[in-house]
Amino acid sequence: MTGMGWVPVALLAVPLLGALGLVVFPYALRPVLRAYGLVLSGVTLALAALLVVTFDHRRPAGPQFEVDVPWIPGLGLRFHLGIDGISLPLVALTALLTFLCFVYLSWGSARATGQFLRARPRALVFTLLVLEVGMIGTFLALDLLLFFVFFEIVLVPMYFLIGVWGGEGRRAASVKFLLYTLLGSVVMLLGLLLVWAQTGTLDIEALAAAHGSGMARSVQVVAFVAIGVGLAVKTPMWPLHTWLPDAHTEAPTAGSVLLAGVLLKMGTYGFARIAIPVLPEGAVAVAPWLGAFAVVGIVYGALACLAQRDLKRMIAYSSVGHMGFVLLGFATLTPTGINGALFANVAHGLITGLLFFLAGAVRERYRTVDMTVLGGGLLATLPRLGSVLTFASIASLGLPGLAGFWGEMLALLGAFRPADGLPRGLFLTYMVIGGLGAVLTAAYFLVMLSRVTHGRPAAAEETPSGSVDDRLVGETPDERPVVPLGTEVAPGAAGRTAILEPVLRTDDIRPYELLAWTPLVALILLFGLWPGLLLSLTTPAVQALLGAVS
Repeated sequence: MTGMGWVPVALLAVPLLGALGLVVFPYALRPVLRAYGLVLSGVTLALAALLVVTFDHRRPAGPQFEVDVPWIPGLGLRFHLGIDGISLPLVALTALLTFLCFVYLSWGSARATGQFLRARPRALVFTLLVLEVGMIGTFLALDLLLFFVFFEIVLVPMYFLIGVWGGEGRRAASVKFLLYTLLGSVVMLLGLLLVWAQTGTLDIEALAAAHGSGMARSVQVVAFVAIGVGLAVKTPMWPLHTWLPDAHTEAPTAGSVLLAGVLLKMGTYGFARIAIPVLPEGAVAVAPWLGAFAVVGIVYGALACLAQRDLKRMIAYSSVGHMGFVLLGFATLTPTGINGALFANVAHGLITGLLFFLAGAVRERYRTVDMTVLGGGLLATLPRLGSVLTFASIASLGLPGLAGFWGEMLALLGAFRPADGLPRGLFLTYMVIGGLGAVLTAAYFLVMLSRVTHGRPAAAEETPSGSVDDRLVGETPDERPVVPLGTEVAPGAAGRTAILEPVLRTDDIRPYELLAWTPLVALILLFGLWPGLLLSLTTPAVQALLGAVS
């Protein structure tokens, strides 16, 4: 263990011990449960910030803060952790989004997210802490089997996060998520075992340095396809994406934020950390196909977004398109394209995490995210919320000066001149199709804004600013249908005990929402105006991993 090797261990130990504490001391911790997860995730974020500050930015290509100790000596397995310029931004992003989710949940008012926190609160905090262990561990692991273990750990807590705290279709969505990702993981495990059988090691650092030596081209192709399928399911890549819209639509706000902001990045990170550097000849052989699936996903995701009425579902399909740009960047096998993919990874986590926070806020106020029911006029009734939604949307469509622009631009630029050995004419076609997808991305976000934020509020005449309307109250906030002002509602409607409760329609951004969203807005602006902050970390690391295909 190096001098600062305790930091990555602590990054895993703090949320893990916190989760175990909830099991060992369930009643003692109940009075402080609202602050418990907030404090632990805050400590984890502080450790991630310590990593960022003490990281040697002069040599981001090599692993730092390494821990390499025997794990299962009989099998030659080691507990090997480390961090470089590729994994550092993702570790920091994971810690930040998890902390912001706890801010959102813990400081929410009783009539908003507090309702969510009151539903099995100990289980919820436990689930989020275990999820954080798996997400951070995936980005720290430098052993193939250890990577696989952390990669799988996240499945169970996310399954319960969707299945227990999700919407009406939560059970089907959670089962679909689990089945897809488990099947993909089985195929990926076969690919990892094939690499182990051919090389005799699971050490990612050693495998990347070997650049595929000791493995025949045919073996590399088979292993790349197997590992790539498992990673593509998590990414998700078209046509393995069909679990994603349901999962996002039914997941609670915190689940959607972490699913889009971090879990999808685990799949794309695997391409940069394992598939491309360890299997370079396989990467060259499969890259044209990977690019083809990527550009189909870009266009498909955009067209699907244009057809959506549900705001959360539209944001979910937008992730399919954005992840298509990430995969296209990887498929070019060039420093420019892969840097673009890694930049787009972080930008997508920030922007889409903010969009799902905003979708959750709209649902809390209107009890729906159906754009036709919302009827427009959000900027008139909730000007601050509407303004942040507009900002996040134009960031996601790739406006220059915001973080969403650089990753997509660099991915398309990489396709203009792909790596030697790849068909340039084909990748030029991919670049043109990807550019069309970028235009469609702008189209569906502008359509969404015209439906939700612009226009005259549907109920402006009967519910003036600052007035109170009446709503049916069900068992949970998400089950409360909006009824017109003055409508008489019979007790027991819809099989529930129904009462009328005054609810403010014009409840603009709340203090805890401002705390949760401000860091994301600031980082979107920072990386958009100063992309060199990220690119200075990733460029040397990308050049090192591309030693496998140069």
